[in-house]
Amino acid sequence: MNERVALITGGAKGIGRGIALDLASRHWKIAICYRTSEAEAQKTALAITERGGQALAVRCDVSDPVAAKHLATQVEQTWGRIDVLINGAGPYHRINLFDETVEGWNEMFDGNLHPIFYLAQAVAPGMKARKSGRIINFSMANADQLLSQPDVTAHYIAKAGVLILTRTLAKLLAPHGITVNAVSPGFIDSGSAPPEELAGMTKRIPAGYIGTVDDTVAAVRYLLSEEARYVNGYPLTDPPPGQPRWL
Repeated sequence: MNERVALITGGAKGIGRGIALDLASRHWKIAICYRTSEAEAQKTALAITERGGQALAVRCDVSDPVAAKHLATQVEQTWGRIDVLINGAGPYHRINLFDETVEGWNEMFDGNLHPIFYLAQAVAPGMKARKSGRIINFSMANADQLLSQPDVTAHYIAKAGVLILTRTLAKLLAPHGITVNAVSPGFIDSGSAPPEELAGMTKRIPAGYIGTVDDTVAAVRYLLSEEARYVNGYPLTDPPPGQPRWL
């Protein structure tokens, strides 16, 4: 039995669920964190066990530093360790910068950037002690290019911050056998976007189609593999050789 343990924020649905089910097929122990999607979380937990994994579904608002630390502690107390942290949670909204509210602005940073800092601090001591660990953060396509984004400004800046934080964590944790990388997917049909929005997105993609959850899962699978043990501080926007592109 594989005794490796993963903590996935945003693991109840979408990309996080896809990652959880992929790990379950390899008999991982998987803790999925959710904030409001309780029904989806319970369905995902059941699907994890049906695929041969062990599941723990925890309600937690990871934008709260105390709650985030408690989440990591709960997983470690349940299974004794956290080998992999996948920061997949993060709110998103589309609004012109000059129509944005202070509350909406803060929500993008509180939900997309700050939890990575909180949870990295929480899981790092255990990973350091074992001299092993993987942390994968989710950013977004083109976040490293610092383009103007009038309708998703706060979200985009927060995701650019994710890349800076990823590289900083990678540098600090590399001497301890821990890698920290980011996945920056383009348009992915994760089940949340309406058909008309997907149709509009498709017209902007040279390949002519929207990526799937499986495409993103393939990138995460690579970053967790032995083949990626020397990949560190990298924003992965392309899958490994032989896999289809999703950008």
